[in-house]
Amino acid sequence: MIPLNINNYDRVTNHLKKVSINNLFARSVIEKKISGKVFVDNDKNPKTFYIVHPYGMSLLFGDPGNPEFNQNFLDYSLNSKKQRNNPEWMQAYPAEWNNVLSDLYKDHLINPSEFKRKTGNGIIELNTRVNFKFNPKKHHEYKEINLPKDCEIRKTDKNIYNEMRGSVIPSKFWDSEEDFINGGVGFSLYCNQNLAATAYSAFIHDNKLEIGIETIPEYRGYGYAQLTCSALIDFCLKNNFEPVWACRLENTPSFKLAEKLGFEAIAKIPYYRLGK
Repeated sequence: MIPLNINNYDRVTNHLKKVSINNLFARSVIEKKISGKVFVDNDKNPKTFYIVHPYGMSLLFGDPGNPEFNQNFLDYSLNSKKQRNNPEWMQAYPAEWNNVLSDLYKDHLINPSEFKRKTGNGIIELNTRVNFKFNPKKHHEYKEINLPKDCEIRKTDKNIYNEMRGSVIPSKFWDSEEDFINGGVGFSLYCNQNLAATAYSAFIHDNKLEIGIETIPEYRGYGYAQLTCSALIDFCLKNNFEPVWACRLENTPSFKLAEKLGFEAIAKIPYYRLGK
């Protein structure tokens, strides 16, 4: 595994275009919309790739038949050389990679139900990543939910960008407030003049806009996430963007919210949590 210099990210572009699963986060790194990391098997003529988004999402793709890279990637996955300070959530393409990883990880691979019993270094937790497809007809069917009288939806500005707290917030997906304001979009719901939720573009590429959503804990359970996401989806439809949604199958609230917004699950992909 060789770190690829940021000036050579263009060597990955054509290979990434062949990946059919949701990879907008990887494109954001390659196209230098956010700081990330790229590893390859060969920095002159790479055929195997590993892209890491700073939020912790990662994509392994390309040629799975490179023994030297695979052994180095096993060390990286198990963090045996302390190369990482945080967990990473990885998906792999093509599907052949999953057979290679199953053999590579062997006894280190566990199911989510085992995770609490087995923690620490050397653990790879196997989850499932769900890709969705937006269905406008279903969105309009589910949309009949009214904004409470004491609530309002505002376009996300610099102040909201900096005020929003939580784990899935715009500042985790954009390098700066200026980058977000100039290249992204978001809508925020206020309840009694208090910030309650923000839906925003985590990634925008071509005509696709992937949605991120965070509701402040004390405002959860009131349908505010659905209302806020609906405002962003309306923006997408008016501006010819295709809304994109993806989440872990194990993240039941996110999965159910996607369905309420008119998304339909179209693919389930192995999703590996590389422990720190």
